[in-house]
Amino acid sequence: MNWLSQQKGSQLLKNILKSKWYPGIFQWPTLIVFAVIMHELLVGIPVAHDNFGTAMTWVLWWPIIPLIFLLVGRFWCAICPFATVSDLVQKFVGNKRPVPKFLKKYGIWIIDALFILITWADHIWGIVESPRGSGVLLLMLTTGVIVAGAFFERRTWCRYLCFIGGLAGNYSRAGALELRGTPEICAKCNVSACYKGTEKAPGCPMFEFPKTMDNSARCNFCGDCVKNCPNDSITVSARIPTKELWFIRKPKLEESFLAIVIMGIVFVQNITMLEVWTDIQQWIGSVLSTNNTDIIFTVAFIIAMAIPALTLYLTSWLASLKNSDNALMNFTKFGYALIPLDFAGHMAHNLFHLLAEGKSLLFTGLALFGIKNEGASAALVGMETIVFLQYLLLALGTFASIYAAYRIAKSNYKGQEVIGTVIPYTILTLALVAFNVYLFLLPMAHRM
Repeated sequence: MNWLSQQKGSQLLKNILKSKWYPGIFQWPTLIVFAVIMHELLVGIPVAHDNFGTAMTWVLWWPIIPLIFLLVGRFWCAICPFATVSDLVQKFVGNKRPVPKFLKKYGIWIIDALFILITWADHIWGIVESPRGSGVLLLMLTTGVIVAGAFFERRTWCRYLCFIGGLAGNYSRAGALELRGTPEICAKCNVSACYKGTEKAPGCPMFEFPKTMDNSARCNFCGDCVKNCPNDSITVSARIPTKELWFIRKPKLEESFLAIVIMGIVFVQNITMLEVWTDIQQWIGSVLSTNNTDIIFTVAFIIAMAIPALTLYLTSWLASLKNSDNALMNFTKFGYALIPLDFAGHMAHNLFHLLAEGKSLLFTGLALFGIKNEGASAALVGMETIVFLQYLLLALGTFASIYAAYRIAKSNYKGQEVIGTVIPYTILTLALVAFNVYLFLLPMAHRM
């Protein structure tokens, strides 16, 4: 019965992707909501606490986006308003030039850099706490999308430049849904309609060959390949979350680096919301002999980025003493094992905003119609519930990361090499989660 249910579920998902209404039925409402959010951020109430655009962006969308990536892969990327704008620009004024070689080679590194830069800029200029700042950030991203869509083919921005796409790629590897071609059928196909496109739908916007695709990092479930495949070869199926991480054939340093960078960013986001952050700033200021808060934060930010990366490299060096790979190769292979813990820490942090400030969506939405709820609590549940869910997420992420490290080691080494490799990464994972637990024990400040 379970197998039959899975087959029916897979067929249902496939039928949805094949429908002529998909993904447009989701794209256009999302684009309209995006337009409302942009209006509110740029010309609405200038106070974040009362701004509907701020609530929608930072209390709802940003907190749940990691969960979307885990449950349904890069589905968001199929309906993302930036992607829709890119498609429209390309349709009417696009030159459809080939992607520059430097973007193909360094795209993920650029994504890593943008992710770090935007996080740094948020804390320096208070983007999240400022509706106008958030609006300007979205305008800048929209400008980049329009330029990329006007000059280059397909979704160049989404594949090689979007910092959210980088996050999506990492988390989707651990996701519970996958789209694949059937090897036996695809091996006999010589038309490559899934990549090139047909009159039914464009070719893969993410420059993927679905018939040979072996990972979910860049599949956005747009459904174009399902519509185009002449042999009905494409399958959509559920899988064990994190399973893809166990058998990555071509690990990339830049993707593992992003995984450890996300860990550092989560640390920064947590620490700067704590009451103890004031004491940390004063201490760093005294060491540097400066009162400049921008300099102080920048130094703290660099330290928060560097410590997890250096710790992972040290762990990889220790593992290299027990296996046949050098430290850099171990860093590249086992950085992926941290993705489940990344997700858990990221989602645990976001739960605070979603659950402690969730009613602000209702309050700011009603305020658009002149209905005010002054003094009402924005919390959806009590802090005890939030803390319990945070610890549950961290526990699941810890187990998943340790098990992923074990499976990666088992697929690459034999005998004592496996145990000798897993132990250092287990210790690293436990140390990282212990620090996360400590941070979540401390009181945090609200955004709304």
